[in-house]
Amino acid sequence: MTPQPGVPPEEAGAAVAAESSTGTWTTVWTDGLTSLDSYKGRCYDIEAVAGEENQYIAYVAYPLDLFEEGSVTNLFTSIVGNVFGFKALRALRLEDLRIPPSYVKTFQGPPHGIQVERDKLNKYGRPFLGCTIKPKLGLSAKNYGRAVYEGLRGGLDFTKDDENVNSQP
Repeated sequence: MTPQPGVPPEEAGAAVAAESSTGTWTTVWTDGLTSLDSYKGRCYDIEAVAGEENQYIAYVAYPLDLFEEGSVTNLFTSIVGNVFGFKALRALRLEDLRIPPSYVKTFQGPPHGIQVERDKLNKYGRPFLGCTIKPKLGLSAKNYGRAVYEGLRGGLDFTKDDENVNSQP
C-alpha cells in the first residue's frame, strides 16, 4: 500500500482493515447496535517495502464471521471491493490471501466438471473462448441479444453477464 502524503502507514493500514469490514467514513448511530469489536478487520503488522519509498506491506486479518460460507463473491467483494478507491491511499494491491482450511471446505465447487461443459458444447482439444458483454448496462434486450449472437457467430464458445446486469428495462 502507498498512503497519501501525510498519512502514517499505521493509520492507512488500520483504515484498510476498517473500510473492508465494519468501518464507515463517519460515526453512525447503528454502530451501537452491533459488537463492532468482534467483527472488525485488524491490521496486525506493517513492513516497509525494501528499496521503495513510502510503500508498505500491511497484514490484515478478518474474523470468519464476516464472510458467507461458500461464497467466493462475498469473500472477494468484502476484501477488495470498496477499499481500492479509498482516499487515504495513493495505491493498494492485494499480494496474498490466506484462507483457513475450515472456510475453504465450505466451498462446494461446481456441480460438474469441465468434461460435462465440453460435451454440452461439443468443443474438445482447446481452451474455451468467452467474453463479457459490454457495455455492462444500458443495452436493450434486443441489442444485448445481438451482441451475444455476434460474439457466438464470431467464434466465442460462451458469453457471461457482467456482475451489474440484472432485470434491466
